[in-house]
Amino acid sequence: MKSRTITKIIFACVAILIATSCANKLDLFPQNDLTSDKAYSTPEGYKSVLAKAYGGLSVTGNKGPSDLPDIAGGLDEGSQVAFIRMFFNCQELPTDEAIVAWNDQTIHDFHDLKWTSSDPFLKGIYARPIYNITLINEYLRESTDEKVAGRGITGTEATDIKQSRAEVRFLRAFNYWVMMDLFGKSTFITEDDGIGTFLPREISRDSLFNYVEKELKAIDSELLPAKTAEYGRVDQAAGWALLARLYLNAGVYTGTNRNDDAITYSKKVIDAGYELQPGYFKLFMADNDKYTNEIIWAVNCDGVKGQAYGNTTFLIHAPSGDDHDDYGVAGGWSGYRATKTFGDKFPKDGSGNIDKVADERGNAFYTSKFSGTPAQALISTLDDVSNFATGYHIKKYVNIRSDGAAVSDPTKTYSDIDFPIFRLSEMYLIYAEAVLRGGTTGDLGTALTYVNLIRSRAGAALFSSADITLPNILDERARELFWEGHRRTDLIRYGQLTTATYLWPWKGGIASGTTVDSKYNLFPVPAANITANPNLTQNTGY
Repeated sequence: MKSRTITKIIFACVAILIATSCANKLDLFPQNDLTSDKAYSTPEGYKSVLAKAYGGLSVTGNKGPSDLPDIAGGLDEGSQVAFIRMFFNCQELPTDEAIVAWNDQTIHDFHDLKWTSSDPFLKGIYARPIYNITLINEYLRESTDEKVAGRGITGTEATDIKQSRAEVRFLRAFNYWVMMDLFGKSTFITEDDGIGTFLPREISRDSLFNYVEKELKAIDSELLPAKTAEYGRVDQAAGWALLARLYLNAGVYTGTNRNDDAITYSKKVIDAGYELQPGYFKLFMADNDKYTNEIIWAVNCDGVKGQAYGNTTFLIHAPSGDDHDDYGVAGGWSGYRATKTFGDKFPKDGSGNIDKVADERGNAFYTSKFSGTPAQALISTLDDVSNFATGYHIKKYVNIRSDGAAVSDPTKTYSDIDFPIFRLSEMYLIYAEAVLRGGTTGDLGTALTYVNLIRSRAGAALFSSADITLPNILDERARELFWEGHRRTDLIRYGQLTTATYLWPWKGGIASGTTVDSKYNLFPVPAANITANPNLTQNTGY
């Protein structure tokens, strides 16, 4: 998050009904004794809660890691209740793209694909979206025309609040998409449920798909036009992008393919005027808010006003070691890297190393200095998972500005890098894959053009028409979108996460990789949630 209004937030609302109305912009401090009526009594109060609705994807509590988190229950604030960090662990750590040296609690179970319903990390990622949704539901109840008018808010301020309702409905749909993708079902609450003592009902995957689709279509005309929203806030293009992603995975989510719809909505984003920006890695630097022509929507992170160990701060500390200066961070955590199987998707030079000239994205595979390891030595084998010097080291996110200016946190502890949720290149790849999967509203020629725009930006050899195949699209998604929270979903869509079709080091807890039970295509509903709410049911096999 940088110097824009929505980014000037010290996030308020410790609890759902608590917000502050003590200032005239969004950099508001919490006041914990406020009632709902007082919290929403001014336009500034509404802005505070709106900021919290967005901020629930970036921070874990009011002020930062020293404050009480939104979600307690014995969970660690830094590693178990932060959305970006836990979403990354769920989407990347079970795959070839990430493996961790640490042995904290059950963290190894993610890459080994052997988690259980008692896993504390899963308890946190189940709780975070539901917390966000609960906050959003309250905002919707308090922002009706009747309530806004009754509080004497009129004119432009009332119009802004009315428009913001579409934004928070998008955020609710996004949080429910996360639940649908990870767990296949969800605790289900809307603004109509109100507040009180009741046990929320459960919603199935196909019903949740229909709900998310319906919500996104309902708010389409109410969101601001594509590319007109304040940076960090959503507009029509974000809605189209989520629909495109939803439809590409419809076969997994519902059993019915929706490839024509995936083409339609990815093309709507593409035609909205976005374009790829020169310099792939600039999209993951501390001033990546500059690249609004390519980044459709990002979760804002700020090294001063949005401090959290579980946002992109995690993505610069966790993969760095003695080389932490190269990541723009004061100290490395020596934890995360990738497997050789993932590295093998990039072209090699004459010595068998990744040819970083043949594909710029290969520069993420960092050859660097580590204690006890010769400089410029790359140990790609993973004989010992706990040895950080093994595996392919990844440097994708760096807390350094492309313009050379200083980052916001002088201690270089917390990150300014915004986390991209939707980028144009994903829309190009959705279009191409949907065509290859039988979509008839697109064509292979256009798909080839889109994929080659991505490869051209990376300096990679262009594909021929014979190269446009589903396996090649999957590999191109890996090269372009790695460490952005896509890989698990992609491998499930291709039938490769749990099967023997594709193996990587330590898949299933075996050095050479092995098949695992298909139940691991979904995460289990945390046992504690089922105990607390008998309306919830467990996924098959857990």
